[in-house]
Amino acid sequence: MGKPGAFLKHDRQAHTLRPVAERVRDYDELYVEPTEDERRAQAGRCMMCGVAFCQFGASFGGARPSGCPLHNLIPEWNELVYRGRWDEAAERLALTSPLPEFTSRVCPALCEAACNLGTVNDEPTTIHDNERAISDWEWAHGGPRRFEPAAADAPRVVVVGSGPAGLAAAWDLARRGAAVTVLERDDRPGGLLMYGIPNMKLGKDVVKRRCDLMQELGIEFRLGTDAADPAVADELAEGFDAVVVAAGARAARGLAARNVEAPGVAFAVDYLTAATRAVLEGAPESAAMSAAGLDVVVIGGGDTGNDCVGTAVRQGARSVRQLEFMPRPADRRLPGNPWPEWPNTGKCDYGQEEAIALMGGEMRAWAVDTLEVLVDEEGAARGARVADLDWSQGKPERIAGSERDLPAQLVLIACGFTGPERGVMDALGVALAEQGRPLPVMAQPGGHLCVRTEGAPAVPVYAAGDARNGSSLVVSAMADALACVKEVAAALGL
Repeated sequence: MGKPGAFLKHDRQAHTLRPVAERVRDYDELYVEPTEDERRAQAGRCMMCGVAFCQFGASFGGARPSGCPLHNLIPEWNELVYRGRWDEAAERLALTSPLPEFTSRVCPALCEAACNLGTVNDEPTTIHDNERAISDWEWAHGGPRRFEPAAADAPRVVVVGSGPAGLAAAWDLARRGAAVTVLERDDRPGGLLMYGIPNMKLGKDVVKRRCDLMQELGIEFRLGTDAADPAVADELAEGFDAVVVAAGARAARGLAARNVEAPGVAFAVDYLTAATRAVLEGAPESAAMSAAGLDVVVIGGGDTGNDCVGTAVRQGARSVRQLEFMPRPADRRLPGNPWPEWPNTGKCDYGQEEAIALMGGEMRAWAVDTLEVLVDEEGAARGARVADLDWSQGKPERIAGSERDLPAQLVLIACGFTGPERGVMDALGVALAEQGRPLPVMAQPGGHLCVRTEGAPAVPVYAAGDARNGSSLVVSAMADALACVKEVAAALGL
């Protein structure tokens, strides 16, 4: 192991955030990273546990996994970082994680939630930071190890979607020897990584350099190409040996309130896409959808809602409020939520911290139901009528007399997603479940090969990531994509 007893000598020292007053003036990276010596000292805190829950990646009975779904060999590369053997650490990380530059920036650190040190003093090893340090070191020293482009007679596989699952699937298929084409309907590759996550959280240069490397290694990207177009779908059926649908779960969950179709009401991902596109074009103030000078209400308390809050602050919103339907979570673990389960506790993320600091105090509210979007004489949003909920009996009950109106000329709906968009699935003849969530039906339980509708083309179609399972985390989508690739590779003899 690293340094015996180091966790007793060194407290946890993770990355910090730039001061609020500084970072809200730009869309640059949020973080201030530790020095190399600090990184190595932190890696030395790893105890090389006999049972390394950090790399186990299971739900332990809860909804969200605890531990790494990719099963990264965390104690091993912590040891190598501690000893300054960065090249070996990068090789060890690459055995399980194809895209660590992304997971080390946007994953909520499921590994740290399961770290044994979290049971002692709530100071788990800085696994997330260490992973990023390894990836950054690798890119600074030539980048990931290259592989040979596909042979002329290699099986041809098309991956639909270039988000986390799509890029992971394309990389691993190409590494195994397939000739890979990636279809992306947007004008830049990256999917969720490019347009669904703000620049300050994931720099788009990080996405571009990975896609550039993939093109260098022979992976073809077709941009502005929608597989939901019947003509495109027909081409896929005729020109490829297998199709992997990794188009994500982009069917947004709506809001059961009046006037949600009014101007000034938008889904979170559409808003974040418009903001990111403007940043990439060098004119963030000219975003097609802007919060500048407006009162903003964000409905939904998750990571996407927080990203909306941070973006609205940077655009110059007059006020920002965030509403959550569920009750406020506990500050610390409750007895029914023991380690190593994911801790169902509250947090204050970067955007919320910024809004609280700049808007005069707490701007979040829990156990709130949105009843109606109020509109002005021209039919545009001017506010939101809400009411408080009582969850004391385990289900929401509206509290009489709690109705109130909030000013809002921009209402952003960040209530999650119901599953993949139907267009691609219908065009490729993929059967969707008729009960429950509208997810693709698999030919075998736990598999990735899709059941087809009558008259569908003969080319086998697989589903991976959120397109198969519904909305999840970036790291979970990547893990599922790698499992899908194993099936495709076995079928094609790769």
